[in-house]
Amino acid sequence: MIQDIAPEIFHNEFTPKPPQAEDILFFFRDRDRAVLLRDRDGRISFPLCREVFPDWFSQKAGTDPADRCRYLFSITPDPAKPEEVRSFFLWSAGAAEENAAALVSDGCEFAPIRTLRRGVPRDLCFAGTTAYHLYVWYDLNRYCGRCGHPTVLSEKERALICPDCGNTIYPRIVPAVIVGLTDGDRILMTRYAGRGYKGHALIAGFCEIGERAEETVRREVMEEVGLNVVNIRYFDSQPWGFESDLLLGYYADVKGDSPIRMDENELSEAAWVSREEIEPEEAPISLTATMIEAFRRGEV
Repeated sequence: MIQDIAPEIFHNEFTPKPPQAEDILFFFRDRDRAVLLRDRDGRISFPLCREVFPDWFSQKAGTDPADRCRYLFSITPDPAKPEEVRSFFLWSAGAAEENAAALVSDGCEFAPIRTLRRGVPRDLCFAGTTAYHLYVWYDLNRYCGRCGHPTVLSEKERALICPDCGNTIYPRIVPAVIVGLTDGDRILMTRYAGRGYKGHALIAGFCEIGERAEETVRREVMEEVGLNVVNIRYFDSQPWGFESDLLLGYYADVKGDSPIRMDENELSEAAWVSREEIEPEEAPISLTATMIEAFRRGEV
């Protein structure tokens, strides 16, 4: 999956530091969910701090990048070489499209965030999706939801603080389930209705207030296809920064032989598919694709 970047190690602990020349700086554009990148024959890269602040890193002149960049996290490329850690930063000084004009003319372009689903190279694409998760959280919490006062960065932890009423705001992480509903050697595969993604999917939905994840599994299956389930078992999880989600994967067996009653507001297609009918996928980046592939291989 996209977060599986070994041997690289992802460091999400809150350890702010000033940007270095080879560190990566993310620019996001809110109106169309876009990220600034270079896409060369399907291989993705992002602007380096020295490209954005050439004068500072060559002669310590001009704008100090520490005034424009917000530390996000770091990745160590080799566990045996912790000194080679690369840090990632978020542009935090105004409209991205205005401040990224020079980079656009130098081979970068704003591309839809879904471009990162390709996962090549996987560590950078995972970094991009996680950075987008944090960008959305920062953007939505510029003002306190309790009193409306502008928020400020906490100096002790990854949080936003209201200096007026003391409200503390932590990153938003939304739990959701992915359900591989099986009937012997068949799995129920779906396609979403009214969404940009048109590929195969599994039943999925968000956990509601006061609901266990296993209860979400039962409810979502009933709501989307009108079926009852038994033998719910956990498979794996995945952070999904595209939508600020934490995905929880479960398999469950269908109970009885009731016909599918598809919710056409949620799905455009829902059908049983045998293992032999599923196309293999060598390196799935999503939890959904991983679960489908695991079923195809007979691993579950």
